Amino acid sequence: MTVSLQALVAAADKILEPAHFNDYCPNGLQVAGGTAVTRIVSGVTASQALIEAAIDEQADAILVHHGYFWRGEDPCIVGMKRNRLALLLANNISLIAYHLPLDAHPVLGNNAQLARRLGIVVEGGLEPNNPRSVGNIGSLAQAMSAAAFADHVEQVLGRKPLLELGHGRPIKRIAWCTGGAQSYIDKAAAAGVDAYLSGEVSEPTILAARELGIHYIAAGHHATERYGIQALAETLADQFGLVHRFIDIDNPA
Repeated sequence: MTVSLQALVAAADKILEPAHFNDYCPNGLQVAGGTAVTRIVSGVTASQALIEAAIDEQADAILVHHGYFWRGEDPCIVGMKRNRLALLLANNISLIAYHLPLDAHPVLGNNAQLARRLGIVVEGGLEPNNPRSVGNIGSLAQAMSAAAFADHVEQVLGRKPLLELGHGRPIKRIAWCTGGAQSYIDKAAAAGVDAYLSGEVSEPTILAARELGIHYIAAGHHATERYGIQALAETLADQFGLVHRFIDIDNPA
């Protein structure tokens, strides 16, 4: 079946409510292609490789978590940016991107989808006074040693995580936020959880884990954010009867 580009974006906006977020980039339609959509490709980041794969799939639209036009970046359409946009425009492919709204969605979001795969029961937001917190707090069905939980993360995500021990206790309650959210470790420690998981790690993160007494797991920015965009794209494809394919462009970061 076919749906108008306008109706597809409107449906995604209705689900994710991007107007409620102060984000680092525009959410929704970033590059307009054709007015009708039959086939969509989803992926984590709108890299040139993903665009080329979408062209091979004869996609009308690409749906991603990491799109373009980030706050503070060089606005000039040159180099890598020019090449990516040229491919989209030459092939009449639309680019639709959702960043923080996709992280935070309680069902389709990156954090919710990661929790489901890791067997974490969501108890609430990492920011308790924010109804749209982009991080969460939850618990495991059974306490696990930090090493055992890190092994579990590796088995689920297919990527060996970095583990920094912050104490000698097992993990029962855990906070997490996918992607580049390592700075939230302070909030996790303040919440009194046993461990904090995010995608990336910085030099201060290791010191914070040691000094705050909290286990820290860096499971990969890309690896932790593969699932929300798939869930969103599948929901939209089911709603409108579209053909959808998720394409995972490997990224070790």
